[in-house]
Amino acid sequence: MKETLNCMGLACPLPVVNAKKAMEAFTEDGTLVVQVDNETAVQNLTRLAGKKGFAVSSAQKADKAFEVSIEVKAAAAPESADASPLVITACDTGAGRGSVVVLSSDKMGSGDDKLGTALMKAFLFALTNVDPIPETIIAYNRGVFLTTEGSEVLEDLKNLEAAGTKIISCGTCLNYYGLTEKLAVGSVSNMYDIVELQNGAARIIRP
Repeated sequence: MKETLNCMGLACPLPVVNAKKAMEAFTEDGTLVVQVDNETAVQNLTRLAGKKGFAVSSAQKADKAFEVSIEVKAAAAPESADASPLVITACDTGAGRGSVVVLSSDKMGSGDDKLGTALMKAFLFALTNVDPIPETIIAYNRGVFLTTEGSEVLEDLKNLEAAGTKIISCGTCLNYYGLTEKLAVGSVSNMYDIVELQNGAARIIRP
């Protein structure tokens, strides 16, 4: 069985997300060839294959054309415990409930705002495709711009909420930015709840 997946022109994390879905659809051993247009995608796909325990190779076909060949085993091997995670680095707090994602800004990282906005959008889309999804998402300070009207990530957040993720936004923050009446996903919360949720989390993820 051999399948070719065209991911040319797709932004991160779509090549990985699409490749993961394609691999899970294999009913017998075979080869998945993923076509991408940048080396970062090649590296991400190589890591994905490594986590699954699959053999992988890559080749550059042209200036901006790469092929990543993954030898898929239908009975997938368990992911290596020491493999690099595909999600944002998390702070493990020990025993507790599920993962809590903290959105303290509408951008990811510091530096160029346009890049930060694109990274946050990619991060939240990726969250909809990880297993398990986070138990809770907390938005405060400028993070509340992601949960209110006009946000470009509302669809992803609503998909997460529909799948069982609890989404809460800081009421003080919504009021400060004049967004109280514009909350479009999740519910309004307070600092006590925010502290309690983080204190009881098994893992806190801060993009």
